[in-house]
Amino acid sequence: MAGAAAAANRIARVSAMKSLKGHLLVASPDLLDPNFLKTVVLLVQHSEQGALGLVVNRPTKTTVKQALAQVSNAPCHRQEVLGLGGPCQGSLMAVHTLECLKEIEVLPHVYFSAESDNLERLVVTKGDPVRFFVGFAGWAPGQLEAELKTGSWRTTVATAEHIFQGGADLWEQITKQITSSVLLSTLKIKHVPDDPSMN
Repeated sequence: MAGAAAAANRIARVSAMKSLKGHLLVASPDLLDPNFLKTVVLLVQHSEQGALGLVVNRPTKTTVKQALAQVSNAPCHRQEVLGLGGPCQGSLMAVHTLECLKEIEVLPHVYFSAESDNLERLVVTKGDPVRFFVGFAGWAPGQLEAELKTGSWRTTVATAEHIFQGGADLWEQITKQITSSVLLSTLKIKHVPDDPSMN
């Protein structure tokens, strides 16, 4: 009976877990791990098995075309800069808007792909928004939840604009939005000026 009760408790905890898939993890200013300092991470998957994310604000100095030319003679029409998706080693991955090449729908009309057939088709597409990444961020079961409890990360719902149009200052932008939102809620005020010294 004790074993059954423990299993039931575990199932209850799992079913109560709120998945943050499709959210952004925004590194707290106190998170000093150099792998995640001032990073914004798109959560591609999040379940009781763990989490997988991609850092969306760490560009490398290499384009997709340059990287592929080193390992393949296959055609590539994409000139975007590769993103460093995280400290875990992994093959090329992409976040895109082409439903026909999706493997995971991360948020409405934004998809994740890592299979070679889909990536080969993505690198020859033109015009459609695509971000390519090498490496990823991964968390074991319960690890991300523990980091959230210690305040290492703040969270906000991701948008296509964050992913495809966010620049180098994305961390600063989102941190300011979250701080303003917390102030508005806590102090019950209607507006926080961009420069509080102007008050």
